[in-house]
Amino acid sequence: MNWWDDALHRAAAEVVLAGALAGLVSVQVVLRRLSFFTMALTHATFPGVVAASIVGVNILLGGVVAGGLVALGVAALSRRRGQDASAATGVVLSAGFALGAGLVATQPGFSRDLSSFLVGSVLTVGGRDLVITALALVVVAAVLAGGARPLLHIGFDRAGAEAAGVRTGAWDVVLLLTLEVVVVTLVPAVGTILAVSLLVAPAAAARLWSDRLPVVTALAVAFGVGSGLLGLALSARWNVAAGASISLTATAVVLVSWSATRLRPRPAVHA
Repeated sequence: MNWWDDALHRAAAEVVLAGALAGLVSVQVVLRRLSFFTMALTHATFPGVVAASIVGVNILLGGVVAGGLVALGVAALSRRRGQDASAATGVVLSAGFALGAGLVATQPGFSRDLSSFLVGSVLTVGGRDLVITALALVVVAAVLAGGARPLLHIGFDRAGAEAAGVRTGAWDVVLLLTLEVVVVTLVPAVGTILAVSLLVAPAAAARLWSDRLPVVTALAVAFGVGSGLLGLALSARWNVAAGASISLTATAVVLVSWSATRLRPRPAVHA
């Protein structure tokens, strides 16, 4: 039997790629304090993924379109004086999930299992899913590497970045759309809801171990991959949902890191 014919082998490859992808972008999520927005984005992605499945197109396309519109909308609202971006994000959080659930309810013969959108179904990934995740990893790594300096500058001193001529609004959009691509790419592995854990936990744990951004990034990728592999192994061993197992493992990594470093003062991240 070919190595790729084994569902567990394909799942292992997927969680390695997805863990590395999530670990990379999680550094920006934690650095820019986008955890709440990320949660809202996963909910906003849900109706796009469901709609794409209903009409028979790739879920990546539907999720990117839906989440992209929300990301652009929140970015625009946050730049308007008197508008509370967190309030707009909170509305999206509930409205997005409600819209997705409503779309499912309108399709009596809808064959796709709702839980696969919410918590993933990594054991059913195929070759196309692996190719998409690998391509997303390459593209996201290139975007983050190419924009490392302006993103870092904006993250630590937005006013200073604007004074220096950095196009903060444009880079905000780039980051939010990059985050949306990652969210959609993670759907087969951990679903739209549990993706939040992999998009926050790796960098949150890494942040406890180092104050150097390169080290934090490397640790976040390692924690993302490790959480995926260990969660998948525990899922196979105890026969529990893989997405939930991966999410809980990522959470456990944060708790263990916090416990191991709780006596250390928390330093400020710097380049």
